[in-house]
Amino acid sequence: MRRTLSVVLGSVLCLAVLAPADAGGPRTWRVGPDRELTTPSAAAAVARDGDTVLIDAGTYAGDVATWTQDDLTLRGRGGRVHLRAEGRSAQGKAIWVIAGDRTAVDRIEFSGATVPDGNGAGIRQEGEDLTVTRSRFHDNENGILAGAAPGSDIVVRRSRFFRNGAGDGYTHNLYIGAVRSLTVTGSWLWGADEGHELKSRAARNTIAGNLISDHGATASYSIDLPNGGRSLVAGNTIVQGPRSANSALVSYGAEGFGSASRELWVVNNTFVNRRATGTFVSLADGSDAQLRNNLLVGPGDLTNLDGVPARANRRVGTQRFADPAHDDFRLRAGSPAIDRGVRVPQRWRARWEYVHPAGQVRRPVVRRVDLGAFERRR
Repeated sequence: MRRTLSVVLGSVLCLAVLAPADAGGPRTWRVGPDRELTTPSAAAAVARDGDTVLIDAGTYAGDVATWTQDDLTLRGRGGRVHLRAEGRSAQGKAIWVIAGDRTAVDRIEFSGATVPDGNGAGIRQEGEDLTVTRSRFHDNENGILAGAAPGSDIVVRRSRFFRNGAGDGYTHNLYIGAVRSLTVTGSWLWGADEGHELKSRAARNTIAGNLISDHGATASYSIDLPNGGRSLVAGNTIVQGPRSANSALVSYGAEGFGSASRELWVVNNTFVNRRATGTFVSLADGSDAQLRNNLLVGPGDLTNLDGVPARANRRVGTQRFADPAHDDFRLRAGSPAIDRGVRVPQRWRARWEYVHPAGQVRRPVVRRVDLGAFERRR
């Protein structure tokens, strides 16, 4: 009798671990080497719409998953959660294939995704609406790869993308297909292998308060918006390295606009070109662009088109920046960029400043706006 009771109690305890909340509502699953669910893929097999999966710190080597549920929260806890592919992939596509809608990913690291067709990703986004925060993507063929989904909004905040790309020019640190909107803020993208640091076909793009730097890599464009779209590029530090495969830092509309908006605002960025020549903002014919309050460091033309509205864009040397050798382009006292900006319509202003290594703060208002990505604190 005692043994039977022990078995029954053990079974009840197991069920409590596997189904930890009201059977009719959202549940929280805990994953870790010492838990009932030892891997994220085990949670993917039992989670339901609206659930939260909390993953203990550690390295989950070779564990890949497809998430089909809607309204999931997938979060690392207690330190670094590292998903290292080690030659495995979900569906031959990615470490995680996210097929459900409205997914949130927080504090997860993805590395080593390679697949036979050369288009592997840390995350392959196939559902609608993805929010990624405080995460890392490195040494994959693509960091995040999102396909076309006209109703989808993708948000990336305070995350890092580095050394992604297969070296073929078609794989990138971050590659977003034809979605409704892309927002990238407070993030650090660097060292793409032949591909772009960021490429987006979204109908609306907000790329604000980031550090985008090639370092010594062979990346192509720093930002590529090949089909245009209503776009704001504001408050970024964008550094093109000497080995970049393309002389333009920002490219807009290079593959044709189609029915997309042609409106682009490039505001309060610090552009740095470490090649011998270049173009800071390359625009397709017919672009409706406004270039204001940008700092230009190094050689090159502001843009390739004549007649583009451009105000308060200034070329400067490196003497009045905090630490340009390490991509720190905060303004020092006496900079010619201080109080030299012009007004920008409210919706197009630079509202965020980048905080290294992957963070953001609100840009302060200090008298007249300064040029470039940072406002000098008095």
